Amino acid sequence: MALSPPRLPDLPLNALRAFEAAARLGGFAAAAAELGVTPGAVTAHVKQLEATLGAKLFERGARGVALTPLGARVLPDLSAAFDGLAHASQRLRAEARPQQVHIATLPAIAQLWLSPRLPELRALSPEVSISITAIEGPPNLKRAGFDLCLFPDDHLGTIVAEDRIFPVCAPGMAAQVQRAEDLAHVPCLTDTAWRSDWAVWLAHMGSDVVPRGPVFSLYALALEEAVNGGGVLMGHAALVGRHLEDGRLVRPLDGEVTLPRALRLWSASPLRGGAAARVAQWLCGVR
Repeated sequence: MALSPPRLPDLPLNALRAFEAAARLGGFAAAAAELGVTPGAVTAHVKQLEATLGAKLFERGARGVALTPLGARVLPDLSAAFDGLAHASQRLRAEARPQQVHIATLPAIAQLWLSPRLPELRALSPEVSISITAIEGPPNLKRAGFDLCLFPDDHLGTIVAEDRIFPVCAPGMAAQVQRAEDLAHVPCLTDTAWRSDWAVWLAHMGSDVVPRGPVFSLYALALEEAVNGGGVLMGHAALVGRHLEDGRLVRPLDGEVTLPRALRLWSASPLRGGAAARVAQWLCGVR
């Protein structure tokens, strides 16, 4: 009677995933952010894997963690395996739900650029269901379940809109801002995601004014404060265009700067037809 050899126990998949992310990204905190768990959970998974193997994968030190030779040797194979699994999962999801398109973008772009354009897109393609996730930075499309990314970038994807910046304010405040030097006497609103906007524009204008004013964690909040007459905001053309068209905001000063990082759209792999390709084509052509 033939006897089957004892089967080796499988290594825990979540622990392998946690190790691969921490090794690829260089730390447990970065891995936790990508995986959507706590750093403590990543640490526990890695310790579990090391205990199962009976070997260290990381050396712990005062300055963080570093891969052991064993960890470094297996990382490329694990990364390729998880990339392949993610690609297969995305393909399975796309083919199971061919009319659903999931877009990742910045909160400000989601609120002020993308959302106002969705009614027209729905009218043109009512069969397509579009989901939007607002996040603070581009996801790793090899791992995340998004069809399209719409973010400021200087090289990825297709340009949707140039990023031109210039001061904007409510019509009632415009009389107080006749020249760049007047900005020293009014609140200059700042968004944390684009802290350098004022410095870039003022340097372009050759002004040594030091802008002061409230700081907001969301661009939409800073924009609303500008509309309400609370100060002057450095406007991004793609985000304030509709407010300028309907007169809620005006440009009190001449001069604008085109930033290197344009609003761009990209996908994890080339789009060859389907709902995602139609949505991408429309977004790249709309103004």
